[in-house]
Amino acid sequence: MTTSCAEATAEFRAAATDLSERLRSGIARGPVIDIASKLESGISFSDDGAATIGALTTIAAIAGDAGLTAAYPGLAATAGGLATPQIRHLATLGGNLAQRSRCWYYRNPHIACLKKGGIDCPARAGNHLYHVAFDSGACVAPHPSSMAVALLAYEATTIDTDRRDGLSVGDLLGDGSDGRDHALQQGEMIRRIVLPAPVAGERALYKRAISRSHAEWPLVEVCARAVVTDGRFRFVRLAAGGIAPRPLRLLASEALLLGAEANEETMLEAARRATTDANPLPMTGYKLDLLIGLVNDLLERLAR
Repeated sequence: MTTSCAEATAEFRAAATDLSERLRSGIARGPVIDIASKLESGISFSDDGAATIGALTTIAAIAGDAGLTAAYPGLAATAGGLATPQIRHLATLGGNLAQRSRCWYYRNPHIACLKKGGIDCPARAGNHLYHVAFDSGACVAPHPSSMAVALLAYEATTIDTDRRDGLSVGDLLGDGSDGRDHALQQGEMIRRIVLPAPVAGERALYKRAISRSHAEWPLVEVCARAVVTDGRFRFVRLAAGGIAPRPLRLLASEALLLGAEANEETMLEAARRATTDANPLPMTGYKLDLLIGLVNDLLERLAR
């Protein structure tokens, strides 16, 4: 987890799956503070079934926990679908939420950008093939956290840090307009995430579109939740990543589906509405086709 965009600012290290790469490339240059002993790990459940997950809990532990898989299947599926087994074994939930952008301009120590105190976003006029299709901020790099997508789909409203309690996912991520990857204050650490009580009868899935078969960052990713009874959508939540400076709830799609028949026509129209308010860059229009395809596929699978 990191605390600031400034190059000389101290960096937090838990598993360091992101930090080690930034140190290697030279874009992280400040002192390193080991925080593994200061953070909470583990998964617990309250009487109503709501889960609390410590920030130091590994992604592999989340993916493999039977209780989470039963209560929050989309969260477990997202954890099991990201990165590689080796990284999931080390990477933590807090680190995944607070990791830094994967933009190649940000990762180049010789190029100034907004995230490193520069005056503009070089990706706008440069190569932005893997960047946003919902251009809503000064920086056009997509948000890097898959777990943030899942937590948005699960409407996590209690994220506690060592300074603040009860943050929502939106509070943590910000609105994406200022080029920041998160809204943590300098030196602030995520401690735990508390999820709402499970929804009875829910099914949920996660899927990502990638440019190679394994170990690749998503071009587009979607976490979908639904309760379908008597052939109708009684509950639905859709969240997508890889398309904007922060993960997005697909509210237009949700509104169409709620109470609607789970038929082919409705699901396809809902998938098309996932692109509502999209304004892709010259090179990123293809992401809208990927988004429509992912949403339609997941809805069809959830409705079976």
